[in-house]
Amino acid sequence: MKLNYTIISLILFLFIGCTESKRSFHKEDLQVKILNRLVGIEGDFAIAYKDINDAEKHILINADERFHAASTMKTPVLIELYKRAENTDLNLEDSILIKNEFKSIVDGSLFTMGVSEDSEKDLYLNLNKNTTFYALAYEMITRSSNLATNILIDYLGAENITNTMRDLGADSINVLRGVEDLKAYRQGLSNSTTARDLLVIFDHLSTGTLISEKANVEMLKILKDQVYNDMISAKLPKGTPVAHKTGWITNVHHDSGIVFTGNDEGYILVFLSKNAPDRDAVLEASADISRMIYDSYSTLK
Repeated sequence: MKLNYTIISLILFLFIGCTESKRSFHKEDLQVKILNRLVGIEGDFAIAYKDINDAEKHILINADERFHAASTMKTPVLIELYKRAENTDLNLEDSILIKNEFKSIVDGSLFTMGVSEDSEKDLYLNLNKNTTFYALAYEMITRSSNLATNILIDYLGAENITNTMRDLGADSINVLRGVEDLKAYRQGLSNSTTARDLLVIFDHLSTGTLISEKANVEMLKILKDQVYNDMISAKLPKGTPVAHKTGWITNVHHDSGIVFTGNDEGYILVFLSKNAPDRDAVLEASADISRMIYDSYSTLK
């Protein structure tokens, strides 16, 4: 669904003119600014914002629109791994083979990953050697390693990952497969998500009670080490902690995570886009929107 930003902005401005609530004014004013920043950029967008300490303080724009998940699905994989480590005899320091052979979900035929298509290269230098589950998880999140992701999904099971998301209340995230399963892609079998569902899982992470306090701390630490910081983090004050996961494929540019503004304070922000060919324009807009929200955070409180 495409947004008609001019009409929506006009409606919101009229609403602002009628409201008597200062708190509502600030919230709606920010939403108008967000929508106006996206005017003129080709694409479809969804944004979800929520104060981690107050569910009433939120903004949802196209929150239930479905998007190709791209690498945002790697956060659910991380959660499933830590859940498995918490509830079974799996140890994150256990060894696992670095392989590059996977089965298509369409017919079980084998496919391999190409190093030229991956954002992380080092694992390919160590094929058929062992690494640890933790090392794969770290590379999957921080450098968005597709090979690490496929190894973990192959071990954990895509269906198990999706079922865990359902248990958390994320009703629309679908993790169907690993990366570069071209047969599945051609048949429209791709991982998908909504902004609302990513908001749900990061909300769980922000509470510190997703799996266990220890697991939460460790997952947030990994997410804070993200090396791709050209969206949510790009224009925030230097040193602002952000635990987040990006995702991008052709015409798709996402970021999702938690911005920490102080001790036990902060907010969740999800920015999704599709049908958006101008990557630079989308990245610039997402960074500007993130800074708008950061600057307005104290007002929204």
